[in-house]
Amino acid sequence: MGKNNGNNAVSLFDMQFVTATISTTMVLLLLGMALSAVLMARNLSAYVRENICFSLVLDDGMDNRAVLSLQRRLEKQPFVKEMTYISKEDALKDYIRETGTDPRQFAGFNPLRASVEIRLKSAYANTDSIAQIESLLGQESHIKDIIYQQELVDAVNRNIGRISLLLLGLAALLLLVSFALINNTVKLTIYAKRFLIHTMQLVGAGWGFIRRPFLWRNFWTGLFAGLAADAALWGLAGWLVTADPGLAGVVTARVMGLVAAAVLVAGVLITTLCALLSVNRYLRMRPDALYR
Repeated sequence: MGKNNGNNAVSLFDMQFVTATISTTMVLLLLGMALSAVLMARNLSAYVRENICFSLVLDDGMDNRAVLSLQRRLEKQPFVKEMTYISKEDALKDYIRETGTDPRQFAGFNPLRASVEIRLKSAYANTDSIAQIESLLGQESHIKDIIYQQELVDAVNRNIGRISLLLLGLAALLLLVSFALINNTVKLTIYAKRFLIHTMQLVGAGWGFIRRPFLWRNFWTGLFAGLAADAALWGLAGWLVTADPGLAGVVTARVMGLVAAAVLVAGVLITTLCALLSVNRYLRMRPDALYR
């Protein structure tokens, strides 16, 4: 299989093999990027939803003991991912820093109230769950107001659904395109050996014997192309996380592992299947059709 005994020999490591591997790598890299986007959409959805905040404005009459009691009750709720207490003094400092004005100069006292900022778990960051949470928190006598951006919640959930469908459709389309491009590459390499296939038939070689070197050649093409595409994808993922550490929860090792496995399997299966179809085509072809 790996020896070159003439111009028509089925060799493995030649320039045609390198060219086919590079072409297949580019296609698999594009497919892997689309697949990564689809798998990361769920992590991105959770990341965005968990950055939606509830602001619970507290009664001015609450002492530290009452605040701690409220925090303990909130911590036990299944919808709470993260919670931060902002005292009246901290709220005043934030207001002065953001606006450059001190409300005490006009009111004569600190008019701002203490609050608790809550980040929801992603499963609860939807309109129905938030309505139930708002009703539950409204039963707390020390909570005077509940502030959150309803329009933002609706927009996030609506857009995430649309983006997920779009990415899924794009991935399916790219899978078809990938198969077509890789199939054309494989067909060109086997087309150059069509006379060799016919000659082997004339000397009595069986179909299985003729197919074997072509299948092995394209198996290795798909394997090397898949490994090269995986290396590029892991490098790109590493660069993204390094550039923005906040993406570590989106570009996870689990997602990249699934993408790498899918790309490798797709590379091997597509190239081998395309080789099988192309060789069978020439095995069935009449001799006079080889010159067309």
